[in-house]
This record gives sequence, structure tokens and C-alpha cells, in this order.
Amino acid sequence: HGLPGHGHTTSRMAAVPRVPETQDITRIERIGAHSHIRGLGLDDALEARMVSQGMVGQTNARKAAGVILQIIREGKIAGRALLIAGQPGTGKTAIAMGMAQSLGPDTPFTSISGSEIYSLEMSRTEALTQAFRRSIGVRIKEETEIIEGEVVEIQIDKPASGGGEKRGKLTLKTTEMETIYDLGTKMIEGLQKEKVQAGDVITIDKASGKISKLGRSFTRARDYDAMGSATKFVQCPEGELQKRKEVVHTVSLHEMDVINSRSQGFLALFAGDTGEIKPEIREQIDQKVSEWREEGKAEIVPGVLFIDEVHMLDVECYSFLNRALESAMSPVLVFATNRGITRIRGTNYKGPHGMPIDLLDRLLIISTEPYSEKELSQILHIRCEEEDVEMTDDASELLTKIGSETSLRYAIHMITVASLVCARRKGTEVDVQDVKRVYSLFSDVKRSTQYMIEYQHEFMFSEISAPDDAPGGGEGDAMTTD
Repeated sequence: HGLPGHGHTTSRMAAVPRVPETQDITRIERIGAHSHIRGLGLDDALEARMVSQGMVGQTNARKAAGVILQIIREGKIAGRALLIAGQPGTGKTAIAMGMAQSLGPDTPFTSISGSEIYSLEMSRTEALTQAFRRSIGVRIKEETEIIEGEVVEIQIDKPASGGGEKRGKLTLKTTEMETIYDLGTKMIEGLQKEKVQAGDVITIDKASGKISKLGRSFTRARDYDAMGSATKFVQCPEGELQKRKEVVHTVSLHEMDVINSRSQGFLALFAGDTGEIKPEIREQIDQKVSEWREEGKAEIVPGVLFIDEVHMLDVECYSFLNRALESAMSPVLVFATNRGITRIRGTNYKGPHGMPIDLLDRLLIISTEPYSEKELSQILHIRCEEEDVEMTDDASELLTKIGSETSLRYAIHMITVASLVCARRKGTEVDVQDVKRVYSLFSDVKRSTQYMIEYQHEFMFSEISAPDDAPGGGEGDAMTTD
């Protein structure tokens, strides 16, 4: 997120780097491929439960990921890297998503795909550096003065002519004192925007003038009969109206880079147009953060950088990663790949997982195993619940069988499609006939390959010489891309 910059002058940079304000935003979730995963499904002793938090099977891989989580939480060791390797459809991304969910919102988790760094606007190392710095959070503690109290009454005087400035008075009280404040136009607008009424408990930040509503006071709980279910009741604040409060912001290093890299840096964060950020700016920010750490104002929160399809990186990226892993400010890296022994991109040599040996030597490798039929049926059951699809036992049994013979992803795709077919015949539960119909309408990879081999002479640019060739051989020849 962020913008590229025409760096500031040094004198400006010597000032305290600006920190963006964070606001809570309600996220609207769509159902995605991994939206059913709520965590790794481990108990306190890091033993994997069979079915828990949306995760099924893969007990060894999940236990290993749980141990890595402990390392991340303690945040002491930098630059550990983990490789999750396994066949397609064995839950590699799911484990990474489970790790992200278990860490919670405070730990930065950045997820990128190996091919995302090939951009024409910036070099690959810059894209990787930005991903690295996005994954390191800085928890900054600030003391602010706030006014906290229950609103007794608000008076707003509007000029009779309609023009001119609004004036007003606000009476706030705590259990011990009551004060009247004069309001200017800006504060009146703020109060109206937050829809503050008498009986609300509010806080006003003295530095920024930001008003936040904490809820309604318990003393007013019986004023109205009709209350929205979202109404929150809070106690009337005690003690002084003016309080000093410690506020903690968590900001990623990348956000600080962007904001300080140019005059309109704050807007740059939202436009996503960061461009190259000069190394001098990064050095100054690192210096400032280490000063803050010594003063006890800030602490570093090392996060996680997850790179999926890591075999898509080339030799230059791998050598950059070798170096980056050794720096003290590096997050925990998690790679995922589904390749066997293939060519390392950018060379003519082959390597396991398509990665050079010297980088593999620095990784802890977790391998995932294919799912058993029982596990497949549990995964499909969880996905049915996630997608709100009712399915009969026979249909789910058939779907599990299809999943074990074709692939898990194909079976998962069939759930929603089968429910649409079922809705069309005005049924309530997906039945065997619906699954069969979908199976006949949409072919899986094996059937599609078989069809290609039978009719390959009618397709353009066919590579397979004779029908008796195994589909794998022809595919291999056709797929030697750079």
C-alpha cells in the first residue's frame, strides 16, 4: 500500500517519522477457498486434534507449524524460514492461513505469490524488500490527554440568519465532577457526525479533537423501551474528566517508509503507488525505530511473510533471500511449493522443489501427505457447512469417492454447482442425481486429458505424437516453459 516518493530533505526527515492513525473497519467476508479455517487446530500441548478449527488431518505438518508459531510469538529469533512442500491439494496454503489466524490481528502476516514480484514498475528485490518490511510491525506507545465523561446536555446555538459560525456548550460529568465546555464549529460537526446525545459516554482526544462514543450510560438504560440490539451500556466514568491514557499503534515498517518517502506519502499508502523507496530513507527509519526501542517507546513485532509458489522466483531472488534471512530485522518466512525436482528458474540446473541447495539448507522443511478418504469426507462436510449446502449422506459419500479418484479441489468445486442444480429442480437437499449430473456436465483433469488424447488430431498445435503415449509424457514436453 503506499506511494513512491521524491524523498524529503534530511532536515525534515530528522523529525519524528509520522505514524498513521488506525481505525477499526468492519470486514465483509466472502466465502473463499480457505475461509473456513479459523486456526491450526492444536491443543495446549501442541498436539493436533483430528478435526478442529476447520483443519483436518495433516497432524505432523500442523504440529510442526505449531512449534514455528511458538518461535514467532516469542519473537526472539529472526530470519527462520520454513518450507511447506507437498502435492497439489494437500493443504499447504491452508496451514499457512491457519498460522495467520492463530497469530491474531496484532502480528503482521503478509501473503504474496511467487509471481507477484515480476512487475515492470519496480525491481524484484525492491518488491521483496517491501514485502519483508510489510511483515515487520512496530508497536508504538504514546501518551495522550483525553477527556472522558458522560454527556449531560448539548446546546447548539445556530445564528438566526443561517450563516455565520455555530456556537455551543457541552456539559460532561464523571461520578465526581461536572464541567461545561464551549464548543467551536469543528467540535460541533464532530459531535453531530458521531450522533452524540445526552446520556452517551464519550472520549475526546485533546490533541486531534477526535470524538469516540463508548456507549450509553447505565443510568439512562430505562429511558427508552425500544433499543437497538447493538446498544452498548457502560458505567459512568470515575475520577477526573481529563485523563492521561497510553495509546498503542501497530504500524508496519513499510507504512512508515512510504509516509516518509515523499510529501504526499500518507495518500500514497492508499493509492498503492509506492515505486522505489530510497535506501537512505529506510536506514533513517531503522535508526529512529532503534532509538525508540532504547527509550522504551516502541517494540518490534516480527511477523510472517508467506510466499506461495516459491519455485516461480529466480536465482537473483534466491540470492537476495539468502542475504535477507541473515539480517536482524527479518520476519519468519514461510514458503510453499508443489514442485518436485525441477529446473531452477534463471539457470539450466535442476534442484529439489526448484530451489537452490544453499537456500534449502537454511529452511526447515515440512512435508504434507495426501488425504485419506475419511479425511476427504470431513473436509467436504466442513466446506458444505461453510457454503450453506445441505447434502444427503449418499451424495456426500459419492462426492468423497469422486474426490479420492480425481482431486479434492474438483470435489469442492462440485458442492456449490450441485446445490444450484438442486435448487433448479426445487429440491432442498443435494442428492446423488445432482452430483451425477454435475459430474457429467463438468469434466475433471483426467477425463479432459483422455478426451484430448482421443481427439488430439482435431486440436491445434497438438504435441502428442501418437495416442499410445502416456498423457504425462506429452504434457511434460509441452510444459517446458522458461
